[in-house]
Amino acid sequence: MKFGIDRLLEDAKLRDRLKGRRVALLAHPASVTFDLTHSLDALAASGLKLTAAFGPQHGLRGEKQDNMIESADFHDARHGIPVFSLYGQVRRPTDAMMDTFDVLLVDLQDLGCRIYTFVTTLRYVLEAAATHQKEVWVLDRPNPIGRPVEGLRLRPGWESFVGAGQLPMRHGLTMGELAHWFVRTLHLDVAYEVVAMEGWEPDAAPGYGWPLGTRVWINPSPNAPNLWMARCYAGTVMLEGTTLSEGRGTTRPLELFGAPDLDARALLAEMHQLAPSWLQGCRLRECWFEPTFHKHVGQLCAGVHIHVEANAYDHYSFQPWRLQALAFKALKRLVPDYPLWRDFPYEYETRLAIDVINGSELLRQWVDDPAALPGDLDAMALVDEEAWREERREVLIY
Repeated sequence: MKFGIDRLLEDAKLRDRLKGRRVALLAHPASVTFDLTHSLDALAASGLKLTAAFGPQHGLRGEKQDNMIESADFHDARHGIPVFSLYGQVRRPTDAMMDTFDVLLVDLQDLGCRIYTFVTTLRYVLEAAATHQKEVWVLDRPNPIGRPVEGLRLRPGWESFVGAGQLPMRHGLTMGELAHWFVRTLHLDVAYEVVAMEGWEPDAAPGYGWPLGTRVWINPSPNAPNLWMARCYAGTVMLEGTTLSEGRGTTRPLELFGAPDLDARALLAEMHQLAPSWLQGCRLRECWFEPTFHKHVGQLCAGVHIHVEANAYDHYSFQPWRLQALAFKALKRLVPDYPLWRDFPYEYETRLAIDVINGSELLRQWVDDPAALPGDLDAMALVDEEAWREERREVLIY
């Protein structure tokens, strides 16, 4: 199959439309061609007039390990262009930044989850392009977790840098399709187009969204080391709003969770008792780990590893958002006064982090309510999920 960047580089007619125009690129380390040439280098070699580059959260080079660690602007000596950070002093491109180009190429590998901030950055550059009458081309890439939909939709008023719109946690769209959705729902008057992929098969085994075995996985952010993390992320990202470790500081971040005072065996038993159907499509294994940085650094943690590789994985029954929500619920049932929710500025928001992550207070309220059952959360989510499947039909490309 071919990604959008590969099609642009191969199609002389597409490139001819960019000749003589000032071109900028929004990219990160996973923005590479089929032969692993970084898109910035490949575009420069193609003869296009590159005048600027932009980096999202974690930077163009992907060097920033944690959230809320900002990147600075810098000068790219190889190409002689400025590189602007959209996760530094600003989140939206400034007037001066917008003046450096005529066409912005967006080549970002997403993880298929609402909270991944590249989705919000896409919205912001589309809005800026509409204001400044600039053109945006989205060089499309796979949604590595495919088409399944899961989770509550973000509620009005809960928009943030980790919540660009009223999407469910797992939206099932590519970045190109998200661009269509933003332009439609925000009523943007912007010149944009999607350079679509060729041969993407989101329902094909074994990758189910990612062309496993034919394309190399490169971390789109430092703690996204493999496809297995991407599959778990729509659930495990909620751990960032809790006192439980999400495995940062280990070799398997966001595939596992735990804490020094966690009874993993009792937790798993309670999860199986409460909602066994929410645990399908994966294997759960008790584990031990000691984070080298971040939460519980240097402490031995008991935890649970979510395995979604090899024959442990069933694409259509795995529900990472429900699974992680169930872990929270089970923990609260076992230890009602467990200090689960982490109160700190999350992506510079003053609201409780777990609510910012979920786009409302609904999940936290369900976890904290002793009388609330799995069926109650399921009923709310099913309504949102069905409505989203219907709404997204209008923007599907593949």
